[in-house]
Amino acid sequence: MKRFKFSLEKILELRKYRERETEIDLGRAVGVLTLIENDIASVAWETYRARENRYSTEYGIRELITYDLYITRLDMARERLQSEAAKAEQKVEEKRGIYLEASRDRKVIDKIREKRETEYRGAMLAEETKVLDDIANGARARKMVNEGRLIP
Repeated sequence: MKRFKFSLEKILELRKYRERETEIDLGRAVGVLTLIENDIASVAWETYRARENRYSTEYGIRELITYDLYITRLDMARERLQSEAAKAEQKVEEKRGIYLEASRDRKVIDKIREKRETEYRGAMLAEETKVLDDIANGARARKMVNEGRLIP
């Protein structure tokens, strides 16, 4: 039986490559977003600790002012990180859309390939069956000639 050869194989390979590349880009964007979210959580934890320590009885007015300035700086950092997170989320959604499009394009060619391969296998099976029937009929005819029932 001849091997199945898909005429659009190169296009399928290109689409698989594009899908892998867009998946990697999506992963990078998600990684950036995750790092920013981790930074936000870290800043929130530092803010919590600073607010708790600010009112300790062992600190004077200078330490209190220092803690207030530190908390203000942490709040500004949190706002900046939240803005960056919003931009990163937009980028993730953009990359996700590109990935879904690339995946859909690859799946279209994959389905065409599967359909053609199924058709090919059906045609090869029918051809193989026909050849086997011819062989079987030929064997019967040879047997009949050998028995003398059929004149060659």
